[in-house]
Amino acid sequence: MAALCKDLVLLISQFLDEEGFKETARMLERESGYYFSMKFFEDMIRSGNWDEAERYLSCFTKLDDNRYSTKIYFEIRKQKFLEVLDNNERAKALDILLKELKAFAPDNEELLKEMTLLLTLNNIRDHESLSMYSDAESARKVMMVELKKVIEANPLLRDKLEFPNIANHRLRRLINQSLNWQHMHCAYPQPNPDIRTLFVDHICVPIPSDDHLFSAASDGNPLPSQSTSMLVSTSSASNSTSSSEAHSSISSEALSLGVPANMGSASIEVSEDNTTVNDIFIPKNSIEISTCMQEISEASLPHQSYVDISDDLPKNVFRILNEGSSPSSMEFHPEKQTVLLVGTTVGDIGLWEVSSGEILLSRNFKVWDIAACSMMFKATLLKDPSVSVNRVAWSPEGCLFGVAYSKHLVQIYSYNEAKDARQQLEIDAHVGGVNDLTFSAPEKQLLVITCGDDKIVKAWDATNGVKMYTFEGHDAPVYSLCPYSKGNVHFVFATSVNGNIKVWLYDNLGARVDYDAPGLGCTSMAYSGDRRLFSCGTSKSGESFLVEWDDSEGAIKRSYLGLQKNPSSVVQFDIMRNQVLAAGDEHVIKIWNMNKTELFTTIDAEGGLPANPCVRFNKEGTLLAVSANDNKIKILAKDGSHQLLRTTENCLDDDLRVFSDTLTKVVSEAMSKVVCAQVSDEDVAKNGNLESSGEVKSKITGKDTTSKSGKLIELHRPSQCQILRLPSHMKANKISRLIYNNAGNSILALTSNATHLYWKWHQNDFDLGDMATAKVAPQLWQPRSYSGLMTNDLTDSSPEETVPCFALSKNDSYLMSSSGGRISLYNLLKFKTMLSIMRPPPAATCIAFHPQDNNILAIGRDDSTILIYNVRSAKVITILEGHSKRVSGLAFSNDLNLLVSSGADAQIFVWNVEGWYKQRSRSMQIPDGRIPFSLSKDTHIQFHQNQTEFLSVHETHLAIYEARKLECVKQVLFSLSLNLKWVPGDLATRISHATFSCDGQMVYASFLDGLVSVFDASDFHLYCQINPTAYLFPTSSLGVYPIAIAAHPQEPNQFAVGLTDGGVIVFKPPISAGKWSRLTTNENGSASKIPAELESNY
Repeated sequence: MAALCKDLVLLISQFLDEEGFKETARMLERESGYYFSMKFFEDMIRSGNWDEAERYLSCFTKLDDNRYSTKIYFEIRKQKFLEVLDNNERAKALDILLKELKAFAPDNEELLKEMTLLLTLNNIRDHESLSMYSDAESARKVMMVELKKVIEANPLLRDKLEFPNIANHRLRRLINQSLNWQHMHCAYPQPNPDIRTLFVDHICVPIPSDDHLFSAASDGNPLPSQSTSMLVSTSSASNSTSSSEAHSSISSEALSLGVPANMGSASIEVSEDNTTVNDIFIPKNSIEISTCMQEISEASLPHQSYVDISDDLPKNVFRILNEGSSPSSMEFHPEKQTVLLVGTTVGDIGLWEVSSGEILLSRNFKVWDIAACSMMFKATLLKDPSVSVNRVAWSPEGCLFGVAYSKHLVQIYSYNEAKDARQQLEIDAHVGGVNDLTFSAPEKQLLVITCGDDKIVKAWDATNGVKMYTFEGHDAPVYSLCPYSKGNVHFVFATSVNGNIKVWLYDNLGARVDYDAPGLGCTSMAYSGDRRLFSCGTSKSGESFLVEWDDSEGAIKRSYLGLQKNPSSVVQFDIMRNQVLAAGDEHVIKIWNMNKTELFTTIDAEGGLPANPCVRFNKEGTLLAVSANDNKIKILAKDGSHQLLRTTENCLDDDLRVFSDTLTKVVSEAMSKVVCAQVSDEDVAKNGNLESSGEVKSKITGKDTTSKSGKLIELHRPSQCQILRLPSHMKANKISRLIYNNAGNSILALTSNATHLYWKWHQNDFDLGDMATAKVAPQLWQPRSYSGLMTNDLTDSSPEETVPCFALSKNDSYLMSSSGGRISLYNLLKFKTMLSIMRPPPAATCIAFHPQDNNILAIGRDDSTILIYNVRSAKVITILEGHSKRVSGLAFSNDLNLLVSSGADAQIFVWNVEGWYKQRSRSMQIPDGRIPFSLSKDTHIQFHQNQTEFLSVHETHLAIYEARKLECVKQVLFSLSLNLKWVPGDLATRISHATFSCDGQMVYASFLDGLVSVFDASDFHLYCQINPTAYLFPTSSLGVYPIAIAAHPQEPNQFAVGLTDGGVIVFKPPISAGKWSRLTTNENGSASKIPAELESNY
């Protein structure tokens, strides 16, 4: 009972905080001693309320309990003394010294003498140990950082610092559960009980009426209807302060007069997500307490302007596919937007390219390894060999797809491209039918989740088929699955055929939530991309329900109108781009605006649909697949888009067909040539070995890749342009990131081993100023007071998996940087680490400073979220969600007040900076067939100097977008390179990085085969390309290529590249031309030489 008593006290404390009785809550903490509120203690310290801080502390520990407690009391009284003395209140300071600090005299006599000496000084900063003392506010902040460490190490306090992880309004819920229980046992339960007090048990009083009015209440439905919700707040629970740092030991000399040490290395931990599984759904059958509990409404989201969805709907029949047997399940590829996977009622699967109507592959049902199957399955199959497909599903990356059959089996295929699908796993998963299958990746481990007629949910390792988890507890066959994640909490919804919903975490500890779907029938659930939860189902009587849930309370938020009664089959639904709900009903497709309950429109797809057709959108919402009668599938497209699809796909198919016919011949011829790594400039010019490098280098929409003079300008000798390799006295690893400072006189590089290299140019004879130049080598700079390098934290990170990133403040004084570990803030003048924040996971993948406030950062992370963080207050402003993979690019537009983000999911989002809400989003048009699945698909972005357009850089293409409307105004696509001297084997030539010139007139791009190209930004016309022989040492290994590129902030024709061998090279056009756009060619297409005296820089 003692433990329960403690729990009750903590629940009451939580309730008092939630209701605003803060002072009473603190009194309860002091009297009980169960929980030490670090936040309250810090508020007292930061506000200088020293007496209240000591009063609160004294309820948990006394001054002489241990050396940790002594340290805490001393720091409080010392700061109090210093502030009074700094205000020239010497009499008061003397009183504090004699009455409060004298308690520390026995063991610290010398220290007390020093403090007495301060009384004789006109300014306390004249004392050597206080020379860094700034003001009271700053000193309190620094002191609190030190106090936190001591408190966390104090054995009397450290176990009381973390408030239990209790669901919001837990005491309210317990009271409601009690009232529900009382209501269930009423002799005459009323549908809307009038509860006015908690002092006595609730009893429904019969209403004087005829007896038949009470006969409707039955044991099966004693409680109010499903639409009645429990009125509790959905706001986050109060953050409890905790530390991930090890407890530090404190020596006997821990008491000191000066400012607490280690102020620069203070660890700031940010609590980013307080989601717990208890916030997903509240206990079932909750009733409303109208008078004794006050309703706290859900916080409203930023206002979203109305969007007309009618023009975005795919309504026109674009193509009709003949599957050969009736489709039972369909799903579009998550990245290849026109590839459709289909399962049928006779066990067949088909893979279609819907743009051309071509069937890529077809498989009939076949047991791959009958010997490995159970005897029960063999007996079932022998008795009835007919098998149907219940579900087909793609993995998140699209490299696997799964098939769930009506008898026992799940089959997993690996999928690479076009028609290449191979048998991966066959699992005898369930006794009876496997009703649903889905993929999930909790903690980055890809799992296959299945459910079946045996009332069990199972999770399997997708690579080897090992069963990882078994979820048992349903009392009926499990019909559907819906995996999801909130912050670091990963869970899966499982719904049985009787409408019972359970929520499981990936452990074996049982269901966390138990609830009922409307209609108590077969129900499917799905989350939209903006984290809204929907379900659609049909009861045994044929009533269908399409609803939106408040997933923090388990209440139905919105019920959509328009579904008709049909007991013959279950209604299926899908979601389009966070705007539209679609369901197959009454031989048509019914459409709803997600924000309105009324039916928006219907689509008949030219007729011929079954009563409840299966409907599936592709990811972009441009196509809609719907099952039709006579074994057909109709593909619907938006107005006008079907002609574009036909034209585009036909062109791409023709290109790829021609390419595939010639690739084998070309590659074999190229590979037969022996390339010497130490080829000289004269040999290159004489033999012309590099002439083929531009033949199939790029395909530019509407443009030729040659120069405006008619020939492609190639630079393949150091003498053809100004080149400077930056000096380095140390062996550096691969250059991961590269940037010029805003003044244009320095280059900063981040290497793959987390170290920073900083080059500075000083005033020279060639230039009046100290700007970066290709004529004079800079100095690898370090401050005199510091002999080391700025090195990022690599704790808990793997160099192979990390995504290094950094950002420079506008005044060039501060650098935020991360290499997979914590994010570090550096002072570039001193190479000093100012602070370190945010231990992964999730790890930072890109960083951007707010253009109007250097204290505000946008931090993209590998869990697909964007953190908006205030460095000064060490607080998270908000978390932006929308991407499905890691965020790889961030850029602010100062003029438009926008933040643009890009990710490895090929998505671009535009966020409003004032309200931090999403304004627009779109998928990039990436040539899927040209990208091997194993390659990274990160996308980087950079705003043009006009602040209204931005450059999007993907390994397969460059594109320029107009930010307001998020429209692509121009792009260039790249295909395979035939210059195999710089590419290992069959690797495709891809963009490694690209950037605008500072005036926005050019785009500099580097490639994995070593080429560096200069494009006209207005139309992506290719000015010239620089071959690796022009800038690499003859002894360089074949695997060296530029991986990072940066443009000078003031000189439009200067840029630098960072290499995989750790080198950094600065480029400028030859002096004779002055600009890259003015290069001239000789007869062989080569550029003119530069003066010989400048070649020595290389």
